[in-house]
Amino acid sequence: MIDYIKQAQAIAPQIAALRRDFHRHPELGNREFRTAERVEACLNGLGIPARRLLDTAVVARLEGGRPGPVAALRSDIDALPLTEATGAAFASENPGVMHACGHDVHLAAALGAARLLADRREELPGAVVFLFQPDEEGRGGAERMIAAGALEGVDAVFGAHVSPDLPAGRVGVRYGKFYAASDTFRVVVHGRSAHGAEREKGVDALGAAADLVTRLLAIPRSLPGERVVLSVGTLRAGTAENALAEVAEFAGIIRSLGPDARREMRRRFNRAVEEALPAWGATAEVHLRESYPGVVNDDAMTALVERAARGLLGDENVRIIGEPTMTTEDFGYFLQARPGSYYHIGVGGALPLHSTAFLPDDSAAVTAAAVHAAVLETFLSGK
Repeated sequence: MIDYIKQAQAIAPQIAALRRDFHRHPELGNREFRTAERVEACLNGLGIPARRLLDTAVVARLEGGRPGPVAALRSDIDALPLTEATGAAFASENPGVMHACGHDVHLAAALGAARLLADRREELPGAVVFLFQPDEEGRGGAERMIAAGALEGVDAVFGAHVSPDLPAGRVGVRYGKFYAASDTFRVVVHGRSAHGAEREKGVDALGAAADLVTRLLAIPRSLPGERVVLSVGTLRAGTAENALAEVAEFAGIIRSLGPDARREMRRRFNRAVEEALPAWGATAEVHLRESYPGVVNDDAMTALVERAARGLLGDENVRIIGEPTMTTEDFGYFLQARPGSYYHIGVGGALPLHSTAFLPDDSAAVTAAAVHAAVLETFLSGK
């Protein structure tokens, strides 16, 4: 195999410059216009024709010099609505928006891999499709990209996420279930306002909502054989301290592993609603929406990633991830449509994803670029 680590290190300054540029100019989901333009310019400069989907998604295809299969590499491109607190020289210049989940690293790594493979395109069989996806942090862009034809002609799809749980320079692979499926919910509880001194004359929407939230949070965090997590992120109610709230609203997310656990959590959620509200005399509008399907890796494609990573980095730098994560990722839509694998790139450090101080070293993008290139070439060559 080509020593892609050595080749990536040779272009490390360019990869780092891209990462810092993306970090300095973060954009929220479906508003990534500057990001998309920058991605297009880089790809076109490499002689890889790029086209737009969904306003801010970018799809590009690198043709190899010989016939062969087609592999896709996906990078998410959006940022989070957070105010950066890293103090970095290249900190966000967009107030209230930050790349706190490492998508700036993902972007630079994918473009780095594109350059590594473009430099030897005549030797490559088949083709590589690069997918730059918007809105992973919001409602998700993967499903919409697939509907728009992004995977047409693609045989397998790969992607990766930075991970603070792995030391820098290491790769983590997981067979089977990796990321949780998610269902988001919003509940609007309706009561009847009354003076706080005469509670019996009203229906306390806030009390009913608080009771329901307490019941929901008491649902066990595991079901037989599967982990589950229910979180309530917002609760809003009332306009005066001495009056019963007429309306209360709360929202959150259910995360589960596997279809059986997903169905059971939805059943328990609905039962809690049915049991809590009658005692208060309140009613509710319940909006429970099926969201990301979860990431379930294909075993054969994951074995390919493992082989490629071990060949590139050595056995000591590849870890088999033993437990799935309860975080969510819309890469699962790609894996529902095509075989593939999602893996982790270590960045080390004590700070978690989505921290306002999260700031991986530039070297993570260099390592990821090399690993991506090795994985893609391994698939294309049929090794």
